[in-house]
Amino acid sequence: MSTAEGTAAAPAPAEETGLKRVLGPRLLILFVIGDILGTGIYATTGKVAGKVGGALWLPFVIGFVVAILTAASYVELVGKYPKAAGAALYTQKAFRVPFLTFIVAFMVMCSGLSSASAAARAFSGDYLDELTNGALPPTLVAIAFIVLLAALNLRGVSESVKTNVVLTLVELTGLLIILTIGAWAVLSGDGEPSRLTEFEASGTGYALLTSVLGATALGFFAFVGFEDSVNMAEETKNPTRTFPRAIFIGVAVTGTIYVLVALVSSLLVDAGTLEGSSGPLLEVVKAGGVDFPHGLFALIALFAVTNSALINIMMASRLCYGMANERILPRGMARVLPRRRTPVVGIVFVTLLAIGLVSTGEIEGLGDTTAFLLLCVFAVVNIAVLVLRRDRVDHAHFRTPTALPVLGALTALILASPLADRPADVYIRAGVLLAIGIALWAVNKLVLRTRGE
Repeated sequence: MSTAEGTAAAPAPAEETGLKRVLGPRLLILFVIGDILGTGIYATTGKVAGKVGGALWLPFVIGFVVAILTAASYVELVGKYPKAAGAALYTQKAFRVPFLTFIVAFMVMCSGLSSASAAARAFSGDYLDELTNGALPPTLVAIAFIVLLAALNLRGVSESVKTNVVLTLVELTGLLIILTIGAWAVLSGDGEPSRLTEFEASGTGYALLTSVLGATALGFFAFVGFEDSVNMAEETKNPTRTFPRAIFIGVAVTGTIYVLVALVSSLLVDAGTLEGSSGPLLEVVKAGGVDFPHGLFALIALFAVTNSALINIMMASRLCYGMANERILPRGMARVLPRRRTPVVGIVFVTLLAIGLVSTGEIEGLGDTTAFLLLCVFAVVNIAVLVLRRDRVDHAHFRTPTALPVLGALTALILASPLADRPADVYIRAGVLLAIGIALWAVNKLVLRTRGE
């Protein structure tokens, strides 16, 4: 058979091929927060301001609501099916259409890679320039950055997750610095409160709607990451009980921080200045009236985008591992290093794709591509959770109210539609990635058919 449910050879003993269960509740919460925080808020806040104007807090509020709706669906599904394949597994179980399963899985993988590529581009931008005075070539820096993270990923999930914890604490510190600067500015009577209600589009009709939706779609890039954590289900202790708390706390904490940072950014810096910078929060520090070392904040920001890229490279490789085990990709993609027990083939494969993306895209386009791909996937996942209500499992798990996945599917489809007024290059990039996916699907199907599977 050529489906993800096809017959496979008996697995090798768990101690040789299984993934280590190393993530407990606290580590998973930090993992989720670290996965969501990072490039989105540190690098694309200015681009969101360019689309909506001074009221850039509004897209983050809407994005927070959309994220909570879909997070609830993921929590139910990971509780029912604690496997590494994530959205691909849920799609296969709900619809039993192998082609759709592959496309969803490939879109998730590519969204992680475009996110890591956006982080690499952000790393080589204004934050690094603050420390090097623009002496290093951005593209080469971004490629070297991806390769170094791949090497860390190869070393092991425990090392990668521990690095994630350190980087998460650093990036949280950076955002707390922004909030402290904002509080000081408000108490000192600085800032321009009137900007908080300024919109880029004039009027109250279609132009304003598409402006807000476009800014929300791009701003949603800052919220992606919670869906990646479900791919760590096979490396999490007691995932059915651990995931609900971790995902909801992670989304709530990051959503609150994002809205506050957006308010501070708009208070202290005009939308035009924010839009023109690949390091918008550095502009906030410079305008805050507080004598905080600009170079130190730039270094903190570099740690933050490093964390985003590390997690996304890690998750994409685990997704390859999960898809290979489900027979969606060739079985060789599930090969792990004998001693390190990390998915070596998956890591090499996603690293090569990330290098291709980082060589051909910029921060805004890569970030918007990430959001578009995931919004399409989220629509499918929200529908899948309703379809799978008929599938009973023999253990207790979280169940989301029915209204939430319905609203989650509708909001995701609206933000993925042309109403969001995204540039054509985003659709073109996504189309090219899907074309690559379809070609890979055809090759894998042919191989399975040749083997009589």
